[in-house]
Amino acid sequence: QVQLVESGGGSVQAGGSLTLSCAASRALYGYNCMGWFRQAPGKEPEGVAAASGPYTTTTYAASVKGRFTVSRDNSKNTLTLQMNNLQPDDTATYYCVADSPCPALSTFLTRRPRYWGQGTQVTVSS
Repeated sequence: QVQLVESGGGSVQAGGSLTLSCAASRALYGYNCMGWFRQAPGKEPEGVAAASGPYTTTTYAASVKGRFTVSRDNSKNTLTLQMNNLQPDDTATYYCVADSPCPALSTFLTRRPRYWGQGTQVTVSS
């Protein structure tokens, strides 16, 4: 089992920035993926961004590419999502997620990962 704990959500105005952090309870072994999903009220969960390990490559949803940056520190078992130029459509509960093992990073954002955190709220006002 892997426990994931998010932090860093909050409220900002459109155009602002927020940084989300996630800490995993243990190291993820083998080829693995950590990332972020979000769910807005009344909508299905959406994959946002992810990074593979132990050698980091990244993938992004088209809706956030160029605005969000995902990074991970494998030595500390942490994942970070830097969100810039936030828009009201980015309002959602953001979940840290992980798969270990991970079949492929290329499909991670379109599948339901095995491990989920409790979520942190991000609210963007216009």
